[in-house]
Amino acid sequence: MLRRLVGAFDKVAAFAACVAVVALLGCVSLGVITRSMGEPLIWTDELSRFLMVWLAVFGWVLASRKRIHVRIRFFQDLLPPRAHKAVELVIQIALTLFGVLVCAYGLSLVAKNLDLEATTLPISMSWMYAPMVLAGMVAAVQGVREAVGALKREKPIALPSHDKATVE
Repeated sequence: MLRRLVGAFDKVAAFAACVAVVALLGCVSLGVITRSMGEPLIWTDELSRFLMVWLAVFGWVLASRKRIHVRIRFFQDLLPPRAHKAVELVIQIALTLFGVLVCAYGLSLVAKNLDLEATTLPISMSWMYAPMVLAGMVAAVQGVREAVGALKREKPIALPSHDKATVE
């Protein structure tokens, strides 16, 4: 059941990222075209900023879920297995704390901006900060999941043998 929910969340996040990319491309293109015709639509700039924030967050969420963020483990991989596990645990606890802090700060920003309306769009500025809450929650949950995984594993996850400095 939980695997299905996680899988569904991943699919929804991927779909939302695709929609955001297409919307951002359309919005920026519309802004460029109308500007070149001498009749700019001023709302395209503000909407593109909102879309860029949401796109960045969905990218962060997808990269976190797929474990494809840039991560250089060169020095960590030089450690003996117990020290490697301890360092991995500290990293994942720090990631969890970071996620909690981002979520909490995002909630405060959403609350502070609920009554502010965007300059050219009829929406609240809190929508600019709302994705921080999602990103923080996903980062915290992912950090807990990875920390539990690090505790359960006997050996660290091996890198491909052809390049010890591979970016994870």
